[in-house]
Amino acid sequence: MIRPAALAAALLALAGCGLQPMYAGGGSGTVARGLAAVDVPPIEGRAGWLVRNALRDRLGAAGAESPRYRLDVRLDDQLEGLGVLSDDTVGRERRTLRARYQLVDTADGTILLDATAGSDAGIDVVSSEYATIAAEQTALENLAQEVAERIVTQLSLTLRQQGR
Repeated sequence: MIRPAALAAALLALAGCGLQPMYAGGGSGTVARGLAAVDVPPIEGRAGWLVRNALRDRLGAAGAESPRYRLDVRLDDQLEGLGVLSDDTVGRERRTLRARYQLVDTADGTILLDATAGSDAGIDVVSSEYATIAAEQTALENLAQEVAERIVTQLSLTLRQQGR
């Protein structure tokens, strides 16, 4: 008997805290419609191609007929050697992908969001050059996904605030 009462009290407290689902309304909700109305112009380089594709996958941009927003993204992709071994070779690398992005309302050119997102990954440098290059490319692919996810999360929060 105590458990149902405690559960009811917890539900009432949660309802009163003001938390709301981010994607309330599903595909027809404010956030989902706003994300579908974001156009992502081409981004320079291989990293840009990867990030743009990841963004388009997450935004659902294929469904928007006329985009209301434009997402301008500039990337900084760095690969640096770390962990110098006793024979003066690099034993470890770090790949860093940073994005500076702006969400622009195409109706009046207003910048709704100006932010950065980034992530990094460690790579072991092995004796096989092919394996090291493959690891660097895999790291870039994973970083592109991570950066795109962070950008979409921030866009969702911004569009949610705009919908109020």
